[in-house]
Amino acid sequence: MNTPIERLHTALESLGLKENLLEQASKKEPSYADFLDELLSCEVDARRTRYLRAKLQLAHLPFLKTFEQFDFSFQPSLDERQIRELRSLRFIHEASNVIFLGPPGVGKTHLSVALAEAAIRAGLGAYFITAHDLATDLGRAYREGRLDRRMRIYLAPKVLVIDEVGYLPLDDLGTTIFFQLVSARYERSSIILTSNKSYGDWGSIFGDPIIATAILDRLLHHSTTINIRGESYRLKDRRKAGLVPPREQERSAAATSLASASVAPKTRQKAALGSTASEAKEAHP
Repeated sequence: MNTPIERLHTALESLGLKENLLEQASKKEPSYADFLDELLSCEVDARRTRYLRAKLQLAHLPFLKTFEQFDFSFQPSLDERQIRELRSLRFIHEASNVIFLGPPGVGKTHLSVALAEAAIRAGLGAYFITAHDLATDLGRAYREGRLDRRMRIYLAPKVLVIDEVGYLPLDDLGTTIFFQLVSARYERSSIILTSNKSYGDWGSIFGDPIIATAILDRLLHHSTTINIRGESYRLKDRRKAGLVPPREQERSAAATSLASASVAPKTRQKAALGSTASEAKEAHP
């Protein structure tokens, strides 16, 4: 037959609590109330840890990133005060949206994931998906006659992160479903969206300027747009290793290329005009 101490060890282990609580209690000899308080505090912390782990898994975040890991000095175009305001999560309570625009590798997804993780730690639901996967998933559900049921997955969380809008164009069905989703979440819950395209190019993403305008109308009515104009983080280390030319060299090459492109047509045009004039003189002396 197990002793009370052995049973306590077994119970603590099954609850995932620290077994050294018993050793500490035997040395400090706390009151029953103090020992129970410490025991319950450990259980509360353990349950919160398990809850957060489960919520983070359900959110389908591609990785875990924090604001502290973001190098603001590398992206001077960002306003840290604006990011701090977003970290307050007030935009979620106001059912407002956040849109990160910029070229690949500047940290749009990093900041989106950090906001989603902060929301989860604040007890709010979040879900992450790319625009292409979203359209593919809901398009399949539509063809199988279960769109309404599947749509609830993307309507339920307080924060929906839609990543990589514009990397691949959407077909007519994907565009229509995307519009339905944005409309259903409008003024009810928040969307965090990343795109490598400026708003003026969204007509090409959705294949229809009218629907693109309607989507933007709902997204931007209550929103914050963060435009990140900077270099790719992924190229930073490659530049240091000499695998990618310095930015000044890239600019010089680009300027030379543009100059050549602008001069070449003029040269060809001049040559063509000269030959035409010569031919005209020969035809009419």
